[in-house]
Amino acid sequence: MKLERRHSLSIKLLRLVLMWALLVGLILSFAQILYDLRKERSLIDSTATQILAMARDPATQAVYSLDREMALQVVEGLFEHQAVRFASIGHPDESPLAIRERPLIDTRSRGLSDWLFGVDQDYTIKLFGRAPYNEYYGDLRITLDTAPYGQEFLQRSLIIMVSGTLRAMAMAFMLYLLYHILLTKPLSRIIEHIAEINPDQPGKNLIPMLPGHERNELGIWINKANQLLDSIERNSSRRREAEASLLHMSQHDHLTGLPNRSMLQEQLNRILADAGRRQRGVAVLCCGLDDFKEVNEQFSYQSGDSLLVAVADRLRANSAQLGCLARLGGDQFALVQTGVSEPYEAAELAQTILDDLVRPFELGAHTVSLRATIGITLFPDDGDNAEKLLQKAEQTMMLAKARSRNRYQFYIASLDSEMRIRRELEKDLRGALQRNEFHLLYQPQVCFDTHQVIGVEALLRWQHPERGLVPPDLFIPLAEQNGSIIEIGDWVLDQSCRQLRQWHDSGFPQLRMAVNLSTVQLHHGELSKVVTNLMQRYQLPAQSLELEVTETGLMEDISAAAGHLNSLKKAGVLIAIDDFGTGYSSLSYLRGLPLDKIKIDKSFVQDVLVDVDDATIVRAIIHLARSLNMQVIAEGVETREQEAYIIAQGCNEGQGYLYSRPLPASSLIDWLRSYQSEMARQTATQAN
Repeated sequence: MKLERRHSLSIKLLRLVLMWALLVGLILSFAQILYDLRKERSLIDSTATQILAMARDPATQAVYSLDREMALQVVEGLFEHQAVRFASIGHPDESPLAIRERPLIDTRSRGLSDWLFGVDQDYTIKLFGRAPYNEYYGDLRITLDTAPYGQEFLQRSLIIMVSGTLRAMAMAFMLYLLYHILLTKPLSRIIEHIAEINPDQPGKNLIPMLPGHERNELGIWINKANQLLDSIERNSSRRREAEASLLHMSQHDHLTGLPNRSMLQEQLNRILADAGRRQRGVAVLCCGLDDFKEVNEQFSYQSGDSLLVAVADRLRANSAQLGCLARLGGDQFALVQTGVSEPYEAAELAQTILDDLVRPFELGAHTVSLRATIGITLFPDDGDNAEKLLQKAEQTMMLAKARSRNRYQFYIASLDSEMRIRRELEKDLRGALQRNEFHLLYQPQVCFDTHQVIGVEALLRWQHPERGLVPPDLFIPLAEQNGSIIEIGDWVLDQSCRQLRQWHDSGFPQLRMAVNLSTVQLHHGELSKVVTNLMQRYQLPAQSLELEVTETGLMEDISAAAGHLNSLKKAGVLIAIDDFGTGYSSLSYLRGLPLDKIKIDKSFVQDVLVDVDDATIVRAIIHLARSLNMQVIAEGVETREQEAYIIAQGCNEGQGYLYSRPLPASSLIDWLRSYQSEMARQTATQAN
C-alpha cells in the first residue's frame, strides 16, 4: 500500500509547523510593536517636557519684562524642532506676547499614525518669578505634531513584523528538516519492512534495526515490535483459547455458569426445530423466586449471590429431564423440557422444582427458605419459536405471582389479552384518585350476643369510566406494584374516619369502622403517624377504628410487621387478621403479634355445612382464637344455617349477605334504622 503524498506525516508536519511558526511569529511581533508603541508615546511626552524645560527661563524673562522681541525669539527657537507646530507665550487673560503656528506635516501614513498617537499633542508649562515671590507671569504652550514620530514608529514596526515572520519561518523549516531526517524518514523505512511481514507467520519477517537508531526511541520501538511479532506467533493457540473463553462468557451467566438469555434462545431454537421434525412436545418453564430481594436486604448482596448459585445447583439436579437450563437474569431461571407428550409431565417437573426449592438453604450461620412461582408454555400449542414461548412463560409467571405465589401455572390463550388489560388498568389507575373514580361501600358487622350492629367494614370500589366496576382483587395488586396504594390507602382511611365521625354524630356512637390494609401500607413507615393524625382530627374514641391485615402480608416479614402493629396499637386502634386460614397458620407467630380479632375467610364459611374439612378448619380457628383471648368474626355468612353453626362453635360476630350487601353511606343509615326497628320488634315479640 503506497502512501499518498498529501497524507504523508511530513507534509502534515510541515503545514502545522509553518502555521504555528507564523502564528507565533505574528504574536511576538505584535507584542514587540505594542511595546514600541508604548515607548514611542512616552518619547513624545519626554520630548515635549525637554523642550518646555529648555525654553522656560527665557520665556519667563520675556513675559516678565514684556519683551515682545525676546518672546518671538524664544518661539522661533522652539520651531527649530520639526515636531513643533504651535507655540505661544503670554498670560491667559491677555493677548499672547508671542505666537506662531504652522500646518500639519503631510505624510502617506498620516491616517494610521493619527489613529495610534492622535493628530497632535498639547503641552503647557506655567511661568513663575524667582523666590521668594514666585509670582505667576503666564504660560508657555506648545503643540507637537505626532506625524514624525508615527512615521518612524511604523517603519520600525514593519521591520519588526517582516523580520519576526522570516525568523519564524526559517525556524519552522529547520525544525521540519530535523524532524524529517530524524523521524519521518526512518518511519517510512520501518513501514516498508512492516508491509513485507506475513500475517500468518509474523515472527519470520522481523524489522531490521536502522543504523544510528539502536539506542533511541525508534530502536526501542523496533525491538519491542519484533518481540511482539514473535510473541504473536508463539501464542496463537492461546489466542484461540482466549476467544473461546470470551465466547463462553458472552453466552453464559458469570455468577452461576448457566447459559444466559441469548444462549438459551439459540439452544431453544435448535431444540424446537428438532422437536418439530420429530413431532414431539417441548415445555418451557420460567421460574421466578418469590421475595428474593428480602434476602439481599436482610443479609447482604454477597449472600444473595451465594443463594443464586445454590439455587442453580439444585436446578441442575433435574438436568436428566432437561434439554436446557439458563438464568434469565436477577432471580429468574428458565428450564426447557424435551420429549413432552402430555402437559402433566411439565406439571410434575414444575412441582419437583418447587419442592426442591422449599428445602432450606444454608447461608453461613443462617438458614433461608425460598418459594418460587413457575410459568409454563408448551410447544407447539402456545408458540412455534423461542421468543414467543419465553415471553409467554415469563408473562404467565408474573401473572401467577400477582394472583398468589409458590405455585406453577400454564399459559392460556386469554393471558395475552389479560396482560394487556392489566397494563391499561395500571396506567388508568395512576390518575383514578384525582379523577374521583373511587368510592367506598360499607357492609355491616353484627354481634351474635346482642344481635346489634357493632361495626361496618369499608370496601373500596373503582368505577372505571369505560370498563365499569373493576374488581378490587384486580386493581389492588396493581396499585401495590406501582406504589399508588399508599396514596389510595391514605384516602380510604381519611374517608372512613370522616364517615365514622358523621355516623357517631347522627346517633350511632357504638359503630366501629373496619378498614383493610394492604401489605405495602402495613410496612410503610408513616402509617402510624397517619392513623394517629386522623383519629385526632376526627376526634374518634379509642378502639373505634379497626385495621385488618392479611395473614400472607404478616408472614412476609414477621418482625417488621410486629413493630408496625405495635405502633398502630399505641394509636388506639384494634388489629384484626383478615382471610385467616388461607396462609401459613402458626400459633407461634400469632402469640407474638398484638392482634385483637381473627376473621375467618368466607371460602371456609360458605361450605361449612357441606365440607367436613372446612368445618374442621372453622372449629380450629375459633378454638385457637379463644385460647389466645381473641374475638372471632366470620365473613361470607349468607344463610341462617351457616349463622347457627358458627354461633354454636363460639364465633362472636358475623358479616355477610344474610344481613346486608355492601351499601353506600347514605343507604346504610336507612338500613341501620330499619335493622334496629326489626330487632326491637323481635325483642318485644319474644317478651310477650
